[in-house]
Amino acid sequence: MTQSASETVDVTLTAYAYGGEALGRLPDGRAVFVPYALPGEAVRIRLLEEKRGHARAALVEVLVPSPERVQPRCPHFMVCGGCHYQHMSYPAQLAAKKDILRSQLERLGGLKDPPVHPAIPSPQPWNYRNHIQFHLTQQGELGYQAARSNQVIPIRECHLPEEAINSVWPQLEVEVLPGLERISLRQGVDEEILLILESSSSQPLEFTVEELPLSAVLLGPGRRLVLAGSDHLVMEVDGRLFRVSAESFFQVNTQMVAEMLKHLLENMPLSSDSTVLDVYCGVGLFSAFLAARVGRLIGIEVSSPACEDFVVNLDDYNNVELYEGTAEDILPGLDVHPDVMVVDPPRSGLAPRVTDRILSMGVPFLAYVSCDPSILSRDARRLVEGGYQLVQVMPFDLFPQTYHIESISLFGR
Repeated sequence: MTQSASETVDVTLTAYAYGGEALGRLPDGRAVFVPYALPGEAVRIRLLEEKRGHARAALVEVLVPSPERVQPRCPHFMVCGGCHYQHMSYPAQLAAKKDILRSQLERLGGLKDPPVHPAIPSPQPWNYRNHIQFHLTQQGELGYQAARSNQVIPIRECHLPEEAINSVWPQLEVEVLPGLERISLRQGVDEEILLILESSSSQPLEFTVEELPLSAVLLGPGRRLVLAGSDHLVMEVDGRLFRVSAESFFQVNTQMVAEMLKHLLENMPLSSDSTVLDVYCGVGLFSAFLAARVGRLIGIEVSSPACEDFVVNLDDYNNVELYEGTAEDILPGLDVHPDVMVVDPPRSGLAPRVTDRILSMGVPFLAYVSCDPSILSRDARRLVEGGYQLVQVMPFDLFPQTYHIESISLFGR
């Protein structure tokens, strides 16, 4: 019997699912995915979306709670779409991410018993983000998008940004301006804060920053206007300083980046004779620590602002080369035989031409930095089918209170 989308159903949940949901079975045997619930809980749900083999539901009531259920810290939880795991104890979050990563590699990657280690915890499960991005309501209120929706939910508080950012954003008064789409704040060393306004309009915008400890930069189509101070920040990782422009990517959890670097340096076979390819190298975060240990380092990056930052950040080294362009365009024409390759692709993962080139180069050792276990699983399947062995997968909890999973996978020929 198929349930109506308007009626409630009682189910018991059995497992975690990627995306911030728990998995259960409806009376007719179909899988049902329920957000804000935990495995082991008996819950009352309302069906929202039904397919032939599965359904999605809203949580109506927790009938029998899990021992791992805790009181969420934020009043916007379950309304704003920014957090997914505030109802879980932090140890349970870490265990869930390991289980989900293993399950994805088995189910989507076709890997039997993948070597997934326990997740490295964040030193700060709260107030860890050095970068926060707000959408705007029609009234100019700062907010986040609701889960699975473009609706902007105005917020009064947020427990993810670093404290300096949290002391500034509630003071911002924003006038609704044509084309103004998003407002970001990024924190660097000495609690310096950069305010970034993202506009789709070609019309000039006026925006004042008064009596607030920040600089501002306006990004629009084909131009950049610095309103005050600088258009970049200085970030510090493990004692090393990095220039990071407003348009350049940088990991949001600075403390955990140091853990990732430590893991890479301890596990990669590096020597003064090594040639290393750092693909999707960004501002040179990994390259800056690798260059001192190897004979030759080659970076590939498509973002022009990130390339400019890379040149500044790696200026101390004479053994470094940088190619600006997409990995799929640069790699096939590169006449080099690297000993080690590091890839940190965008959420979409490795383009097929990139994977093909990795396989044809026969790189002996590959480190794959991933932010999406489903895409990692897809790429891992191709690499293993092409002759690589998955040696180790280490999750790093860069995003506490959310379902996002960062990991480093090590592959050997």
